[in-house]
Amino acid sequence: MGSREIKSPESLQETPATSSSHQRKKLSVYFIESDNRRMALGRGYTGGTTPVNVHGKAIADLSKTGGWIAALFIFGNEMAERMAYFGLSVNMVTFMFYVMHKSFADSSNAVNNFLGISQASSVLGGFLADAYLGRYWTIAIFTTIYLAGLTGITLCATMKVFMPNQDNCDRISQLLGSCEPAKSWQMLYLYTVLYITGFGAAGIRPCVSSFGADQFDERSKDYKTHLDRFFNFFYLSVTVGAIVAFTLVVYIQMEHGWGSAFGALAIAMGISNMLFFIGTPLYRHRLPGGSPLTRVAQVLVAAFRKRHAAFSSSELIGLYEVPGKHSAIKGSGKIAHTDDFRCLDKAALELKEDVINPSPWKLCTVTQVEEVKTLVRLVPIPACTIMLNVILTEFLTLSVQQAYTMNTHMGHPRGASQLQRVGIGLAVSILSVIWAGLLEFLYEEAPDAMKSIGSAYAALAGGLGCFAASILNSIIKSVTGNPKKGQPNWLAQNINTGRFDYLYWLLAVLSVINFCAFLYSAYRYKYRSEQKHGNDYEVMENKLYDTPSKELEAT
Repeated sequence: MGSREIKSPESLQETPATSSSHQRKKLSVYFIESDNRRMALGRGYTGGTTPVNVHGKAIADLSKTGGWIAALFIFGNEMAERMAYFGLSVNMVTFMFYVMHKSFADSSNAVNNFLGISQASSVLGGFLADAYLGRYWTIAIFTTIYLAGLTGITLCATMKVFMPNQDNCDRISQLLGSCEPAKSWQMLYLYTVLYITGFGAAGIRPCVSSFGADQFDERSKDYKTHLDRFFNFFYLSVTVGAIVAFTLVVYIQMEHGWGSAFGALAIAMGISNMLFFIGTPLYRHRLPGGSPLTRVAQVLVAAFRKRHAAFSSSELIGLYEVPGKHSAIKGSGKIAHTDDFRCLDKAALELKEDVINPSPWKLCTVTQVEEVKTLVRLVPIPACTIMLNVILTEFLTLSVQQAYTMNTHMGHPRGASQLQRVGIGLAVSILSVIWAGLLEFLYEEAPDAMKSIGSAYAALAGGLGCFAASILNSIIKSVTGNPKKGQPNWLAQNINTGRFDYLYWLLAVLSVINFCAFLYSAYRYKYRSEQKHGNDYEVMENKLYDTPSKELEAT
């Protein structure tokens, strides 16, 4: 069907020159100027998606920046961050139980909440990167905060003043809960430095993968190949960091104590920070495109204010978009209009009153509306990974309780047998493939000016998974146990009287249901590459050409 301009029946009989073309031109300029933004720390302006250097200036020779050399420095930062994250995830439960004398249940919930908050708050890091600071400065600031938190945890595990009295506290006393508990101010200090660490992780996590992907030229014919390889190596670095945390850091703790274990994490983060800053001259940067949350809010407010406006109204001029090939949102190309979520299209309805009194809270561009649509479309895919994060969280916390009770030898004179090592490797590789695929999907599908927000979706799903694990544990403890009859719950501190196997069967059933939901969501999803590119717009003055208004009326 041929494309026609969406406009009112009255305007069908008018020429494009009518209705004050001068005023429409002013309206267009208004929206362009309203999206101007500066780089972090007050450095100049830029346009389009052209990469710039750290000073915000165009790079004269792209061959001297970016690429795999720049990506190597970013891999190192991510490896250290994951090493610290998983090292704290596993060891903090044990530290709180053995040293701070908290129960396993309280320790697990405290660590689950820490993991949940640190991941869910990654949306804040993504927002700051996309809106104001840019990805480089967000990583630089928050990785320093991360290091400060790790240093504080190391001091807590090193200086006796931050720990309760350890005298007369043997294994039996710990199981009976008769050891001297930590003082309130000692736990307050531990929680403070722990959440400072989580806050630092929240700023790094949504930016590192996107910043690494920014190092490759999207105009290159090999761009997609480089991007695929980058995300594969990126999650290889995640896997290596996790393995080091689960093995070497645990070994250091057993042989040299808690202070040395947490100190090793701080040293690794310090070295990675130094390497990250050394690579600064090599990085390619993309300037922040203004507050993405403000643009989302503008679309929602404008759509609500025009909820009663009809697509066939005599007051309708058309769907608003700025003329030319470039979007009003700097750092973003135009996004083609799509037919779903028609209620949001009302935010882009240009009525005659908008020409007289323009406001970004009453009229948005089609590209701005499509940004919001894209964010909504992405939700089901990362949502399906929440269940995976529930399982991972349960493994990271409950496995410590199991290891405390079980015979920790794996039944082989050299530790793990050859086949057991193969099994561990397969499990780790599966997780790496899932996360690499999810991050690559979110980076490619997110709007140009919202890449970090898109990556934050994955971390948000991780945070929700941690909270869901805590809620699930609380429900199981309250439903499955009967203290009056002496019946322990599934998650009893003594796993010999509990039924951890029932919990794992429950997780298996929920995972099957979740997988079916993912298959349905993946089947329904349409990739951006399958939709018409924004440069294919036909524009006359401010009016967008699209499907006929009769089709709009029918929806």
